[in-house]
This record gives sequence, C-alpha cells and structure tokens, in this order.
Amino acid sequence: MTVHFAAARSPVCSPIAKALARKSCGKVANDNDGAGDDDRLLHAALRHFAEHGLGAAHQARKQAQAAFFAGDRQAYDWWLSICRTLDRRLANGLERETEEQSFPA
Repeated sequence: MTVHFAAARSPVCSPIAKALARKSCGKVANDNDGAGDDDRLLHAALRHFAEHGLGAAHQARKQAQAAFFAGDRQAYDWWLSICRTLDRRLANGLERETEEQSFPA
C-alpha cells in the first residue's frame, strides 16, 4: 500500500478564502485622467489610419524622418507620437535610430 502526503492547508491560502477575498481595484484602462492632448493625438492617428490604411504607421514614420532631417523638432515629435500610437515597435526603432544623431541645425 502506497502512502501519499497531503500537506495541511492554511485558512489564508485556501481556495475558498481566495474566492471570497476582495480584489484590489487598479486603474481602469479607460479612465480619463485629463489628458486632452491624448484625445487630439488619437483623433489624428485614427484619421491618418483612415487615409493610409495598414501602411499608416510606415507613412507616419516617413513623415517623422522627413521632419527630423528638416530640423523641425515639433513636427518630428508629432509624427513620432502618431507612429507610436499606430505601431509602438516601429516608433521605438525610429527613436533609437534618431537618438544617435542630433537635429540638423
């Protein structure tokens, strides 16, 4: 006859205690934290997506690159933000490429 060991359970770790425990409420994904600029950016990104379709992130990246080489920091930041809204990985790649260089004077 085999003997199986079953460890004693603590009442704190029991499945019933876990089920009845009140979950902590974190920040909800759709909370409005007063970021009006984010709404403007999202609207612009959606409009850009409507115009260019699935290639919208690549088009925004091209716009950001053109602004970078033209020395327009404000336009670069705007297009990089739109690119980041549509495709974060693509925008991070552009940011890595451009951080090694400085803005043309």
